[in-house]
Amino acid sequence: MRYIDLIKFGGTENLIQSEMSAPTPGPDELLIRVAAAGINRPDIIQRQGLYPAPKDASPILGLEVSGIVERVGDNIKPQQWQPGDKVCALTNGGGYAEFVTVPAGQCLPMPENLSYPQAAALPETLFTVWNNVFERAQLKTGEILLVHGGASGIGTAAIQMAKCMGARVFVTASSDEKCTACLELGCEQAFNYHSVDFVDAIKEATEGHGADVILDIVGGDYINRNIKAAAPDGRIVNIAFLQGSKVEVNFMPVMLKRLSLSGSTLRSQSSEMKAHIATQLHQYIWPFLENGDIKPVIAKIFPLHKVKLAHELMESNQHIGKIILSMDDSYL
Repeated sequence: MRYIDLIKFGGTENLIQSEMSAPTPGPDELLIRVAAAGINRPDIIQRQGLYPAPKDASPILGLEVSGIVERVGDNIKPQQWQPGDKVCALTNGGGYAEFVTVPAGQCLPMPENLSYPQAAALPETLFTVWNNVFERAQLKTGEILLVHGGASGIGTAAIQMAKCMGARVFVTASSDEKCTACLELGCEQAFNYHSVDFVDAIKEATEGHGADVILDIVGGDYINRNIKAAAPDGRIVNIAFLQGSKVEVNFMPVMLKRLSLSGSTLRSQSSEMKAHIATQLHQYIWPFLENGDIKPVIAKIFPLHKVKLAHELMESNQHIGKIILSMDDSYL
């Protein structure tokens, strides 16, 4: 199979297309013939040597794919999965390749109305948003969600999922173009953080209430600003720290407002937890995908051998939505 080899940690020049034997599925795994794979921020950080893969994970980059089941493990029953099934999957690595093995519980049926690139844009973002916004932060109908990085893959998914679940959504983004894209997805207001203080803006937009849930990928000085922007009994969840994780925090406002601060990473969680999230997504979110209420936003599709350009676009922060690698040139 063709795959992308990371020959050493560092820049995009270290991503080289190579060939190796396809993997063999374990008893509880599927072997997927990959049609498309998603590019995610953790891929960039892993390439740089700052996000090591778990010991039992493939060293090949790539955390989400879509494709066709090629083989099933010995413990997989026919009513679960069969060769030929179209799937999208949260991988434990190995997505930048023509074949990948994935625990069966981390796979979901590909919605019939989506293309392979669109389906490849789903797993990492939907798993992350569901686990953090709806399970960890317990966002409820009618509550106010503030999403930082609203035009990112995570952001565009969070806007749509929260709207479908009956929440009010506000976002921050880095340009007027990105703010417009977020508004088109259904958020109430989008704040360009270069020209607007989101703390004042969310307070004004909610008549002084603030945000019940804040999903943050930024960190740095946003950590203290999130505390100011949060509503009483608010829940703040960090899933990345693009501006750093070490800050000094005055916890008195946290206590007085009864705030909950938490964070999580998806990759290090157990296969059982990931399977649980997949079950929840299939029950609560898949109907919205199948009827078109949630649509993955695709920024650009690259062929596998142009993975360097895909990483460079991700690092430029100029994209809106997801960046995808395709094994099929017809989608380019």
